[in-house]
Amino acid sequence: MVRNILYMMILYSFFSCGKERDQNFIRVSKVNPCYLEYSDGTPFIPVGPNICWERFETDETKVLQLYEQRFRNLSENGGNYTRIWLSAPFFEVEHKKAGEFDENRAKRIDKLLELATKYGIKIKFCLENFRKLTGYSAPFSSSVAFDKPIYSFDNQGPLNDMTDFFKTQQGKDLYLDRVAFFASRYADNPTVMGWELWNEINSVSFSEGIAGELEWTREMLPVVKSYFPHHLVMQSLGSFDNEKYQEWYMDFSSISDNEIAQVHRYLDPGAVLDICRAPMDSLASQAVILLRNMVVDKPVILSEVGAVEAHHSGPSKLYESDTLGILLHDLIFAPFFSGAAAPGQSWHWQYYIEKNNLWWHFGRFSHATENVNPITEQYQPDFFMHDQVRFYCLKGNTHTLVWCRDVLSNWHTELIGNVLPGSRTVKLPLEFLGSKVSNVEQYDPWSDMRKVTHVVDDTLEITFKRSIVLRFNRQNH
Repeated sequence: MVRNILYMMILYSFFSCGKERDQNFIRVSKVNPCYLEYSDGTPFIPVGPNICWERFETDETKVLQLYEQRFRNLSENGGNYTRIWLSAPFFEVEHKKAGEFDENRAKRIDKLLELATKYGIKIKFCLENFRKLTGYSAPFSSSVAFDKPIYSFDNQGPLNDMTDFFKTQQGKDLYLDRVAFFASRYADNPTVMGWELWNEINSVSFSEGIAGELEWTREMLPVVKSYFPHHLVMQSLGSFDNEKYQEWYMDFSSISDNEIAQVHRYLDPGAVLDICRAPMDSLASQAVILLRNMVVDKPVILSEVGAVEAHHSGPSKLYESDTLGILLHDLIFAPFFSGAAAPGQSWHWQYYIEKNNLWWHFGRFSHATENVNPITEQYQPDFFMHDQVRFYCLKGNTHTLVWCRDVLSNWHTELIGNVLPGSRTVKLPLEFLGSKVSNVEQYDPWSDMRKVTHVVDDTLEITFKRSIVLRFNRQNH
């Protein structure tokens, strides 16, 4: 009872301060560009999944009620962020004729932003997702179409193909007219975190391929930023599941006007790279580390992550048995503890998170990172293995934060082998800290229990199941 009362007091204090912070825009930290902050300098760690569109409902009132329920669930568990596709049918303002915008559809976006503001949720809007002008419909039921027929000559539109869209001034003006429409309504709205030019730009059918998509991105990023000077602008590429993507990610992440280096990666049995069939923490961590090595002066975020059937043919069947959220836990924790500016931002919000009622995992991450300021700590990520445990470390100025993940337990052993993990006791040598510590705070994200242990020698004994978070506080001199 006392614990619950204290927790409610903390929440009240947090939300009281949070209401003031929510009036601030989000920017790259001026002190530590690997992280984000509010415009008042307070650190901002975007916690939340993609909730890009409603998959099954179409009635406006019901859809907005569902979004309010999701925002409430996320907010109550410490979440503060989501991503929305403005090109999804429910939100698409340009659906009748090229360059003609539907005010009634725009009012849906207005209402969505009102709900997000109410629950302290920042939104990243994705402006476009289509890959062809015609003939590229939804890949499976409850997905969305990946074409834009109103732009095509075949439907009295102004363009012949995607090359016209990317290369001609008429095509560029279509895109920028859309940007201008949204800017007229939302450029001064602090609930908007940022604008993503395109979902997985490398997937479009364009005659010049990745080189042309890179050229278009370089041109558009500063122009879009001029429309949204208070918001972040960024681009995205498809799932990093092939070696050839290394160069692509380097080129796009290195664009100076691309303010966040985003990466997508999925557990995919059909992927070319073996890492995409590895334990979820390993595949998520490696994606972040690769991008951190490409760019040292901007935030890195694993902005889409989850599990799919081979070659993205649908959501993974593993979700049906993952009622505890084994995959979700790993994809949330591993990126941040590998140096990302945020926990992993999961996909499959309805097939997985909502279906299995897994919102509580975001709360456990929030509890694990309470009173953490990655900007002033100047975290340096580190990694090592010991006694069949992977240790993901963030070494800061006043403390070292460590997420420990049992190697003997993963999605394959639990969800396919049906082997539940037991508790393990590990003796951890503390030489990796590089200095003396006074105590260690242990947080179990599975039980939501916390305890403090005094360090009396150079070895720490920890007992846990699956994972545990350690915080080593440095001694004061």
